[in-house]
Amino acid sequence: MRMETSASPSFTSFFVVAFSLFFSSSFSEARNFLPRGSSLSVEHHSDILVSPNRTFTCGFYWIGDNAYSFSVWFTNSKERTVVWMANRDRPVNGRGSRISLRRNGAMVLTDVDGSTIWETNTTSTDVSGAEVLDSGNLVLKDPRGKIIWQSFDFPTDTLLPNQFFTKSTKLISRLGPGMYSSGYFSFFFDNNNVLTLMYDGPDISSIYWPNPDFKVFASGRTNYNGSRIAVFDEMGNFLSSDQLQFSASDMGFGILRRLTMDFDGNLRLYSLNNETGLWETTWEAMLEQCKVHGICGRNAICVYTPEPKCSCPPGYEVTEHGNWNKGCKPKFTIENCSQEWRFVQVPQVDFYGFDLNYSQSISRDSCLKLCLEDCRCAAFSYRVSGEGLCFTKSALFNGYKSPNFPGSIYMKLPASVGRFESAILNGTNPICKSNDSTLMMGSSSMYDTIGKKVKWAYLYWFASSIGVIEILFIVSVWWLALGIHDVPESLAEGYRAITSQFRKFSYSELKRATKNFKEELGRGGSGAVYKGILADERAVAVKRLAGLSYQGEDVFWAEVSTIGKINHMNLVRMWGFCSEANHRLLVYEYLENQSLDKHLFSPSSIPWKQRFKVALGTAKGLAYLHHECLEWVIHCDVKPENILLDTEFEAKISDFGLAKLSQRGDNNSEFSRIRGTKGYMAPEWALNFPITAKVDVYSYGVVILEMVRGIRLSNFIMEDGEAQESELTRFVRLVKRKIECGEESWIEEAVDRRLNGEYCRRQVVKMVEVGIRCAEEDRDKRPTMDSVVQALLECEDESKIRSPDDQ
Repeated sequence: MRMETSASPSFTSFFVVAFSLFFSSSFSEARNFLPRGSSLSVEHHSDILVSPNRTFTCGFYWIGDNAYSFSVWFTNSKERTVVWMANRDRPVNGRGSRISLRRNGAMVLTDVDGSTIWETNTTSTDVSGAEVLDSGNLVLKDPRGKIIWQSFDFPTDTLLPNQFFTKSTKLISRLGPGMYSSGYFSFFFDNNNVLTLMYDGPDISSIYWPNPDFKVFASGRTNYNGSRIAVFDEMGNFLSSDQLQFSASDMGFGILRRLTMDFDGNLRLYSLNNETGLWETTWEAMLEQCKVHGICGRNAICVYTPEPKCSCPPGYEVTEHGNWNKGCKPKFTIENCSQEWRFVQVPQVDFYGFDLNYSQSISRDSCLKLCLEDCRCAAFSYRVSGEGLCFTKSALFNGYKSPNFPGSIYMKLPASVGRFESAILNGTNPICKSNDSTLMMGSSSMYDTIGKKVKWAYLYWFASSIGVIEILFIVSVWWLALGIHDVPESLAEGYRAITSQFRKFSYSELKRATKNFKEELGRGGSGAVYKGILADERAVAVKRLAGLSYQGEDVFWAEVSTIGKINHMNLVRMWGFCSEANHRLLVYEYLENQSLDKHLFSPSSIPWKQRFKVALGTAKGLAYLHHECLEWVIHCDVKPENILLDTEFEAKISDFGLAKLSQRGDNNSEFSRIRGTKGYMAPEWALNFPITAKVDVYSYGVVILEMVRGIRLSNFIMEDGEAQESELTRFVRLVKRKIECGEESWIEEAVDRRLNGEYCRRQVVKMVEVGIRCAEEDRDKRPTMDSVVQALLECEDESKIRSPDDQ
């Protein structure tokens, strides 16, 4: 049926606006809260939950003939894109099914026959209701607003901004287009703490990203992380503890995004085009789609035509037309190993894995002979790049053709078959759509009809979507016209610097968390730090910057951008920030033992074992900043006050407000002002020399010598009312003189008397040696932080602690 377009434009516009406003007003009545003891029915189209900002809708989602799934989806995307499903492998009937928040605190999905399809683990908890947050997170809360359960902890195939991805979560692809059950591809942290893409098919399981041919570090990752956590923010920046970082090509605020493990095995970041309602790819993990494992099944080859398609090699044919997961099957049968064989060359093709033999500097004929003599060999791969490389194959999986592959695959076929086979590959689509298929799960009686109400639901949803989109468009235009020029440039630049480890807090939220900034933990040049308790009961340290000068803004955004780009066990974690009106606050993890100076320079002091642990942890944190970050980070203010301690006395470097970021290899480090704290600042600050990471090395040297001595070496010795020299200079001069004279008594004289002689002599000697080298005036004589770590590690396992009774 065709729609006529003879109506006047003005009448048509009036009709559309009126129609949209009518249904959008109806839509606005949709609730966002499901109280305890109530339910949503699959049969009522209005039984939905909508987030306050209207971005997300939660309810029953149609996935096939009379088959529905309880889901969360984007309200205004053209195809209502699903971001989460409850037990997607078990849809429910279009009649009689419901989701209930029972009085025992559990949310339960039941089918038409009353059977339980899915439920939360919240039985006997104090749940007051369910709601959908603006983030797309479906949550169950108690009367105080604390989250008891959340869908963000149980993702399906999609990750949303500010949704943490951890070692216990996994993204699993759909089975295919229009199919919502679990597929064969997954995204997760492997046992090496590295984010990984894996194919887990009917025949094999294999990792294909990052490139399994390379070691972890060669892929730009690190497995030296214990947190196994990743997240991306509203700007489109993704950051992981294994150092995987990427950004959307349209990076910026105000765009709806999702990171999805697609059914074709590729991980993609999408941005929503508000004008079309369609998703646009802004980043993808696999630039060569054919290198996704399992995409074409056993014995099959992925080829570019130019889009990826599947093809069978010579001697093979499609196992099941329309289903490339089944791959290709041989046209021949193997009678015995001694029968006559022929090899057919297929240029620029390789099959990954299942190597029987690997040989270097070998001729093609010798490689052929190896395959011919091995009954298990199905083909051999021969590469001619520089030297002959031979790989004989026991099975043919993960085949692909690439113009960049410098070799060929040679198919081993019976002589009677091989002479008639062509090496030309004619591809067909690896994913075949099946729009006419009927999804049937459970008993057939459960899915007998769709019902007229479902059809009306689609009409309502269509009209509602039009209304919401139009209203959002009008509001957006009004905001852009009236408000965009009021955004400070410094604020915009700061936003662009934010990465994914934190979220934005409101000022009232932090004021409430700190009880109006009641408990002060410390105070520095840029402001005070207060203890707070967030709504989720996390203890935090809230740093409140004083003043709104240009320098204050600079310090604020320097700290946000720096700590947002890094993640290490010896660096303090930032949970978020607040930039509201004239308020600038930073939210950190709270560390129970506070800063090193409160222990090192207090009457009680700390034992030697903990001092050495802090020295080593601080060195590791600085080595990470100097040598492992994608950007070169100079802290610029290393001192005991900026070394925080957790319950186990693990050191965590904090206060990055003065930090400097530079590209690696950039020696033109320019600073607008001197940074740091007097007594810990390297001489090059005053001499106006180029600033390098060696300024942190100097400060670290002062700190660990103070840890040995137990006093402030950064202070100056006063004689006749004038400063003569620093305690540091005097200490280093006396130790060096005694060492040169062969006096071993310097060790007892150098160590903090409050330790009462209980310390490890070898560790003391090593720390003093390292500290003196680090505090050299000539920066070229100072070691790098990674070499400091290695030096301290040499005596880390030293267990003998000297006691006063030792001779």
